[in-house]
Amino acid sequence: MTANTPTMVACPTCRKPVAWIAAEPFKPFCSERCKLIDLGDWATEAHKIPGPPLLDEDNENSDFESY
Repeated sequence: MTANTPTMVACPTCRKPVAWIAAEPFKPFCSERCKLIDLGDWATEAHKIPGPPLLDEDNENSDFESY
């Protein structure tokens, strides 16, 4: 790889190669469409960060009941 060759990464959504340069407005995504698909996956909880839940869903408002 030469100094003028940009680093290439795979779009997280469609796996299309994307140059890692400032001129790529949607990096690491190849397009706004792929960026919005990924955002939708996070919003619908298709993507999750592993770990214990921060709130117990059965007692979701238990912290606020004491006020």
